[in-house]
Amino acid sequence: MNKIALVDDDRNILTSVSMTLEAEGFEVETFNDGQAALDAFNKRLPDMAVLDIKMPRMDGMDLLQRLRQKTTMPVIFLTSKDDEIDEVLGLRMGADDYVKKPFSQRLLVERIRALLRRQDAVASEEVGTTEETKVMERGDLRMDPLRHAVSWKGNDVSLTVTEFLLLQALAQRPGFVKSRDQLMDVAYDDQVYVDDRTIDSHIKRLRKKMRTADDNFSAIETLYGIGYRYNEE
Repeated sequence: MNKIALVDDDRNILTSVSMTLEAEGFEVETFNDGQAALDAFNKRLPDMAVLDIKMPRMDGMDLLQRLRQKTTMPVIFLTSKDDEIDEVLGLRMGADDYVKKPFSQRLLVERIRALLRRQDAVASEEVGTTEETKVMERGDLRMDPLRHAVSWKGNDVSLTVTEFLLLQALAQRPGFVKSRDQLMDVAYDDQVYVDDRTIDSHIKRLRKKMRTADDNFSAIETLYGIGYRYNEE
């Protein structure tokens, strides 16, 4: 049973969504502010967190920033319908997905299931890169799907599930272009729609993380209007 943390200062949302998720077979823990959630996460991490952005004491952005210092667990943001800036900023900070308020609870359940499936796929044979071994090496890059481990020039890099799948898709075929639509298919469930901006935000954050291991990292090339390509160095 997957444990989902639901963090929102709206008690109606906490009550109704937690009931829906429990009916779907999830274990749910609710928090009405970011600080309370962080205190609990420091003791035990859930399998996934669903975070509202605007909350008292500690908002969703601050909580996400703290979480990304210690974990790559999947995170979904709940955003207001007019908060496009917050959506982009949240994705660049490391959120895996977002759902706009007011939202269909069925849609949220599908997004949660999609992220959990992707997380399971990363740690299964579905993402094996060769028949002999699940470890992929491309020049200075080393990826181990079974351990969700990435290193560049021997330096470990901590990636979210989405970032891992995008890097893996690009690095599997160096020199070949992946369109944004192709990357969406890799990183997201068929029932989940995301736009080009979402993929671009993930790629920007992926590059930023790789540059923590190497300031001169440039293996991911942007082909404007076409997509992205991994160039083996």
